[in-house]
Amino acid sequence: MDAMVDKAELTETTGDDIKRPTRAEAEAAVRTLISWAGDDPAREGLIDTPSRVVRAYEEFFEGYTEDPAQVLGRTFEEVEGYNDIVMLRDISLESHCEHHMVPILGKAHIAYMPINSVVGISKLARVIEIYAKRLQTQETMTAQIAETIASALKPAGVAVMIEAKHQCMTTRGIKKPDVATITTQFTGVFKDDPRMEERFFRLVRGDRSY
Repeated sequence: MDAMVDKAELTETTGDDIKRPTRAEAEAAVRTLISWAGDDPAREGLIDTPSRVVRAYEEFFEGYTEDPAQVLGRTFEEVEGYNDIVMLRDISLESHCEHHMVPILGKAHIAYMPINSVVGISKLARVIEIYAKRLQTQETMTAQIAETIASALKPAGVAVMIEAKHQCMTTRGIKKPDVATITTQFTGVFKDDPRMEERFFRLVRGDRSY
């Protein structure tokens, strides 16, 4: 029983609970990897690489320093009775696979059905950016985005679709460069009403004939 509790507690560990190494320790780790790859970290072309890699990681994983729910904290109720889909399509997405730490590149499409309030559209894109700038699986990221929007805005429904290519399978392993992974997550009316789901997919395709 104790072992089960310990395991559950471990799964709840957040980034705030993890002691981050110093910058010097991170740069030393990069030098170790360069040596392991078979090169000399002290040669001219590589001597500054550890500091460059650490700076790049600060950009790649800046999502750990932000709270996506807080980004959606300010909403607007003056919508003149608007009660239909709000959608952002073709949002560029750059993330990193948590299994191999290589890029996931693609696009996200999100929609929600407001009830009493809306949020600035740039904030929706920012939520995607925050979750993307973490080590991820595409499935987890899709669910996180949908859940955060649903929880913060309390809309009638949320729809999220991500289509992306994973370099962990396009540049290594099976090496299939043209394979895209598609994930979706629906809540509320988008989950319960097939007509709303179809409208979402039509809008993703650019079909406005519904």
